[in-house]
Amino acid sequence: MLGSRTMLKTGLVHDEMRRHNLGTLLRHVHLGGPVSRAVLADRMGLNRSTIMALTAELTSAGLVREEIPKDSGKVGRPSLVIRPESDRIHVLAFDVAVDRLVAARVGLGGTVLDRRDAVRPRTGVDLDHVVGILAELARQMCREARPDSVCVGVGASYCGMIRPADGMVRFGPDLGWVDQAFGVELGRRLGLGLPVSVGNEAHLGALAEFERGAGVGVQNLIYLHGDVGVGGGIIVAGKLLDGDGGYGCEVGHMLVNPYEGRPCGCGSRGCLEAEVGERALLDAANRPPELAGRDAVRAVVEAAGHGDVAASDALRKIGDWLGIGVANLINLFNPGMVIFGGMLREVYLGSAAQVRQRMAANVLAVSRERVQLQVSALGDDATLIGAAELAFSQVLADPLQAFSRVVSVGV
Repeated sequence: MLGSRTMLKTGLVHDEMRRHNLGTLLRHVHLGGPVSRAVLADRMGLNRSTIMALTAELTSAGLVREEIPKDSGKVGRPSLVIRPESDRIHVLAFDVAVDRLVAARVGLGGTVLDRRDAVRPRTGVDLDHVVGILAELARQMCREARPDSVCVGVGASYCGMIRPADGMVRFGPDLGWVDQAFGVELGRRLGLGLPVSVGNEAHLGALAEFERGAGVGVQNLIYLHGDVGVGGGIIVAGKLLDGDGGYGCEVGHMLVNPYEGRPCGCGSRGCLEAEVGERALLDAANRPPELAGRDAVRAVVEAAGHGDVAASDALRKIGDWLGIGVANLINLFNPGMVIFGGMLREVYLGSAAQVRQRMAANVLAVSRERVQLQVSALGDDATLIGAAELAFSQVLADPLQAFSRVVSVGV
């Protein structure tokens, strides 16, 4: 009896290790692109025969393939490389911002196979409109996918506070969303039999930059995302800092100007996003109230570059408030990098001098001596790519089980 229990326990441990190794190998291929067995063996600390067996399982499932590289540049027989089946295995990714909707079909390996955009009017609570548009964009993309293409997950980025368990938008201040069942409703409209994983846009932007963008190799970073407001994602020791309920890192509501601050959509005054967000910049540059959106923000930055006095003064003012926020965050978290994304990508490029002045004046010397300031390498797609990575998470965690479950429901 004892021997059989020991054998059972050993078998379970072996099976768990195999699943872990399959997921690790697939993640290497997914994030790093085509790679040889020898390189994988070195990265994973496994022998080549084990790598060969793992690769065979993933190939049999249709998740990867092995092929001869087209241009190896080496004399003799080139080594086979393992590639993700990007054209066949995909996820649906959605990005819901205040004034736009984006849908994409993203292949394993991070390749954007198809992408569709739509305008989102700033008209208040619009759950039915949003899920209807996204579902239609998804149907259009799926109709044009190859016949044997398989959707293995659905992920969405939303500009608000998200309950991770079910994709409920607990609070989306800019358009008044409170306790809106976004994830459930989008899943129902899509009709794919797959749950929809939803994340906060800045959290997902941080993960995307950490895994595929400016923050690759940086274990501690802060991502600041500007849209109408400001969001934040913080990576600590390679993990997202998400808080007790998933609502952490709301850096846009860090108080920076409590006595004379601008009103914020959260109900407070002087929040970081109230002082550096879209409306703050456009008002400071004397732009009319009807102007809004990223194009309007970019126009101010461009005008400042051409000598427009009002635009230049506005960028200096906004840059100073941004610098105060960045200084507080660096003192608190000692990151190796701060990344500016979304609207803040352009704002930082136009006001870097003010941000750095605040850092020099207000950040502890030992914390600022190594920190890097960077703009997003993924640009406007950072949050969309983050949504795609969220959708891939189950397949990367347990490739064969997750894939078989998807195929069994006929997706």
